[in-house]
Amino acid sequence: MTSVPTPIPSRTQFVLEEIKRRILTGQLTPGQALVETELAAQFGVSKTPVREALKTLAGTGLVVMSQYKGVTVRMVDADMAREVYDVRLLIEPEALKRAVRRGAPLDAARDALTRADQASDTAERSLANREFHRALYLPCGNPLLGRMLDEVRDQAALVSAVAWAASPSWEREAGEHREILRLALDGDADGAARALHAHIASFVERAFPGAGDQEGQE
Repeated sequence: MTSVPTPIPSRTQFVLEEIKRRILTGQLTPGQALVETELAAQFGVSKTPVREALKTLAGTGLVVMSQYKGVTVRMVDADMAREVYDVRLLIEPEALKRAVRRGAPLDAARDALTRADQASDTAERSLANREFHRALYLPCGNPLLGRMLDEVRDQAALVSAVAWAASPSWEREAGEHREILRLALDGDADGAARALHAHIASFVERAFPGAGDQEGQE
């Protein structure tokens, strides 16, 4: 008998999404302590939904739970960026290639690109950016491949948030997004995959120079 995942209670889900939003928009910065009592007071809830939300965020890699330091927003450095982006480089272009070859509709990617162009702040732009990439890989025809990429998308968004705070580069990335989508819509699976690989690799290299050196040495 297949077990059904237990749904997250609404209060916990609200707290979870709000903490995630604050992390990915820079309101909560890497290394910052996340104190249950303070967060519970801010959200007007008990400590229980806050505790459960933090456990979930630890599972996605956005926060770190330590016996001595408590809960903190995950630090972002070149090693962390390399780990996350290595995974993306290995499988995201392949997922896009498969989506294009099977003729999957990419309307969601086009819509996300429009929202990113029209975004009024970093939070909206970050969300649209995540949705754009997900809309490219999700219809690859392999649900496991999609779930693997879903597991690192929050960490990738955290890397982007830190990089954008230091040096905004979304205009360049928006142009690269448009080219990736153009190639995909033209049915050029290999070209779209190459453009996506170059896009991911160049971003992490700009944001964290030297982060990709290990790949070249292997």
